[in-house]
Amino acid sequence: MIALRTLKATSDKLVEVQNKISTGYRVAEASDNAAYWSIATVMRSDNKALSTVQDALGLGAAKVDITYTGLNSALDVVDEIKSKLVAAREPGVDRSKLQDEISELQAQLIGIAESSAFAGENWLSVDSAAAGYSQIKSIVSSFTRTSTGVQVQLMSIDTASTELFDAADQSGILDSDFTTTGAGAVTVSVSTLDVSAVTLDDADIDDLIAFVDSKLQLITTAASDIGATKKRVTLQQDFVKTLMDAIDRGIGTLVDADITKESTRLQALQTQQQLGIQALSIANASAQNILALFQ
Repeated sequence: MIALRTLKATSDKLVEVQNKISTGYRVAEASDNAAYWSIATVMRSDNKALSTVQDALGLGAAKVDITYTGLNSALDVVDEIKSKLVAAREPGVDRSKLQDEISELQAQLIGIAESSAFAGENWLSVDSAAAGYSQIKSIVSSFTRTSTGVQVQLMSIDTASTELFDAADQSGILDSDFTTTGAGAVTVSVSTLDVSAVTLDDADIDDLIAFVDSKLQLITTAASDIGATKKRVTLQQDFVKTLMDAIDRGIGTLVDADITKESTRLQALQTQQQLGIQALSIANASAQNILALFQ
C-alpha cells in the first residue's frame, strides 16, 4: 500500500510537470493560482487593447506623413512661383510666357493638395462648411488602466495652419485673397495670380513677390509644426511597443514556467516513477512469497 501511494503521488507530480512543459505556463488556469491568473488575464486584455492602439497610431502616422510630404512638395512649388515673379520684375521680359509656367505650377499646387489624402482624410484641401468638419484631428495614442477604470488617451492635432485650400471660404494659405497697392492694383491669391495682367506698375509685382514670400513662410511654419507632430507620433509608437513588451515580461514573470527547471524535474520524476513501479512489483512479489508458505 505504501508503494502504491508513493507511485500515485509520483504520477500526479509527473502529470503536473508535463502540463507545465506542454503549455509553457506554471499558472495556466485559475485553479493553479487564482491571484496570478487574474492579474495575468487583465494584463493580457490590456496588451490586446494596446495592440489596437498601435494600429491606430500607424494609421495616424500615415495621415501625418502624407500631410508632411504634401506641405514639403507645395513649399518647393511656391518657391518656384516666387522665382518666376522675381524674373517678371526684369524689364522687357515676356510676362505672358512666365504666366504659362506659373499657371502650370498653380495647377501642380492644387494637385498636390487634393492628392494628399489618406483613409478619406485630407488636411491640406478642405471644406470647412462640410458636415462634421473639424480642424482638430484626433489620433488614439494610448490605453491606460487606473484605480477608477480604463481610459483611452487621444493625441490632438490642430490643422488650422496646414490648410492650403478651403472650398468654403477660401481661407487656406494658398487661396486667401490679397490686393496689391500699386497703380494697377489687383486682387489675387497664390493659386490665381496672373503676372501677365500686371502691366501698369512694377510695384504690384513687388507686392506679389512679398505676398508669395509670406505664404512661403506660412507653409514653412506648417511643415515645421507637422514635422514636430510626426516626431511625436513616432516616439509614441516606440513607447507603446516598449510598453507592450514590458507587459509581456510582467505576465511571463507571473505565469510562465521555467522550462529548464521543469525539464530537470520531469527526468527526476520519470526515474522515481520507474523505481516506484519496481518497488510495487517487489512488494507484490513479497506478498505472494508469504502466501506460498501456507500452501
